[in-house]
Amino acid sequence: MGKAIVVASGKGGTGKTMFTANLGTTLARQGHKVVLIDLDNGLRNLDLYLGMENNIVYDVNDVLTGMCRIRQALIKVKSCPGLYFMAASPQKSDGEITPLHIKVLCEKLKKKYDYIIIDSPAGIDDGMVIATGGCDMAVIVVTPEYASLRNADTVRRTIEAQGVKNIAYVVNRIDLKLIETGKAPTFDEVVRDIRDKIVGIIQEDENIHVSTNLGIPIVSVEETYISRSFMAMALRIKRMLSDEQRD
Repeated sequence: MGKAIVVASGKGGTGKTMFTANLGTTLARQGHKVVLIDLDNGLRNLDLYLGMENNIVYDVNDVLTGMCRIRQALIKVKSCPGLYFMAASPQKSDGEITPLHIKVLCEKLKKKYDYIIIDSPAGIDDGMVIATGGCDMAVIVVTPEYASLRNADTVRRTIEAQGVKNIAYVVNRIDLKLIETGKAPTFDEVVRDIRDKIVGIIQEDENIHVSTNLGIPIVSVEETYISRSFMAMALRIKRMLSDEQRD
């Protein structure tokens, strides 16, 4: 039986969608069957990160409202064997979807796929709550900004209220120059403020922005420090899911 992970953030611009695309690609390259689901209805972007914007026929709302079958909405990412993608709706229509819809969808996908990774909307509105349905774990992506750190705590409490207790953090866009000059929180401050499990950090790197614009997950380039970092994060996430299963 597979596992479902929701990727969340308290504010936009943290790199949540970038993390989703690259974590999914990393797991697929390790031999797992992975489905990425974009649930940011009305503001979908995950297709751009995967270079799949011209391949969408059906979206997640079509599946949940019975307009098509699951397999019809799943798009195979040709550049990465084992990776599949389901797009968000181009219109915001969360009122038609409930957490139960997502739970049922995840339960069906778990029978055939190892990991289902859901890219949720930023913030704590209904869209994020809906995205937690059926999830076994949450990863909250934060940046070293005081506003992001404070919002992350609110996101954590909201996710826990939905019954998801296995929660980890990723700290993205670490800029050493800003930290050294006192213009950003130090890593010690970040650790102190979120007080929970950090599965990895990602440095600010212009190559990430370039790969995003090209629609190619940056981990597709092997033997870079970023790809190694994602491999380590994937390992820690898998261990957390395994520990939860044993408990």
